Amino acid sequence: MTDTSPTRRQLLAAFAASPIVLTGVGVFPRAARAQASSAGLIAPNVCMVMPETTEGPYYFDPGLVRADITEGRAGVPLDMAIQVVDAACDPIADARVDIWHCDAEGNYSGYAQNAGGDTEGETFLRGTQISDARGVVTFRTIYPGWYPGRTTHIHYKVFLDQRTVLTSQVFFPDALSQYFYQSVEPYSTHGADRDVMNRNDRIARSVGDGGYAAIREQSEAYAAQLVVGVDA
Repeated sequence: MTDTSPTRRQLLAAFAASPIVLTGVGVFPRAARAQASSAGLIAPNVCMVMPETTEGPYYFDPGLVRADITEGRAGVPLDMAIQVVDAACDPIADARVDIWHCDAEGNYSGYAQNAGGDTEGETFLRGTQISDARGVVTFRTIYPGWYPGRTTHIHYKVFLDQRTVLTSQVFFPDALSQYFYQSVEPYSTHGADRDVMNRNDRIARSVGDGGYAAIREQSEAYAAQLVVGVDA
């Protein structure tokens, strides 16, 4: 049932205008998280219908409905949660969400043209989940690496009624990415000399501040959350 209470409306409007959201750093204070949770949302980056972005050259559907997409790929464990909501921030259940991204060395599965060699026939770091009653899907993956020409990102697609309604990307704090790339294997093997950061990535700038995941460190993995608004 749609919640139309003034308290909820005021809360969501406040989040949309908050300087915390507008910084796009992906790190939100505990109070903001608590307020989002009280509204049934997993992250404070809310009340934005996400803009469509390029699919890129690396999408295919391996038909794998699964929560764990790592396939043993080395990297910092990441639990990536996406909550699908409508323009009023009400959750959408039974939405299909696909994600895909490169590994710690910048390679996508299923393609011959990779810095690390041919990965045709492989399906690592790809998968599909169906949103629950809260509109949430969660994938166990690894923190994405980087490759020339792009900042750190995860691709996703949202499908309603067997049709794509949104193709976009999730972005991460540059400082955290740089720490992993400089100091943590196997990222550090690839190196940290990136040519593109969030500030000069064309796609990140087009998606805007609502595309940055809220991220925090947990005991066994980093947890990243993003609320994705779709125009159904």
